[in-house]
Amino acid sequence: MDHRPPSIKVEKPWGKFEQYTHNLPCTVKIITVAPGGTLSRQYHHHRDELWVVLDKGARVELGEEVLEPEAGEKLFIPRQTVHRLSAVGEVPVRILEISFGEFDEEDIIRLEDVYGRLVQ
Repeated sequence: MDHRPPSIKVEKPWGKFEQYTHNLPCTVKIITVAPGGTLSRQYHHHRDELWVVLDKGARVELGEEVLEPEAGEKLFIPRQTVHRLSAVGEVPVRILEISFGEFDEEDIIRLEDVYGRLVQ
C-alpha cells in the first residue's frame, strides 16, 4: 500500500512548496495522544486523511501494517482504510491531521476501542 500523500511540488526561486489541497473542503486539526494512549481502531466512509507526524513515539496501524514513523513523516489514509494511532513513549505524540471530504465525528466506525466506546 502506498502511504504517500497526493501532492503537487512547485519549485520557486526562493525554494519550493508542496500543496496537498486546493479549493477542496477539508478539516485541519492537531491530535495529541497522551503517553500510553491509543485511539480506536477505526475507519471512515466519507473522508480521506493526511497525517503529518509532529513528534517521535507514534505507532500507526495502517491496514495490516504497523509503522513507527519519524517526526516529519507523512501518511495518507484513504477512506475505508482501517487505522489506529498510539503514543508508545514517555511523552505525548502530536499528529497534524488534514481530512479531505465530508468531516463528521459520526463517521468514525470503531472496530476496537480500549475506552468502551464501541456501538453494538
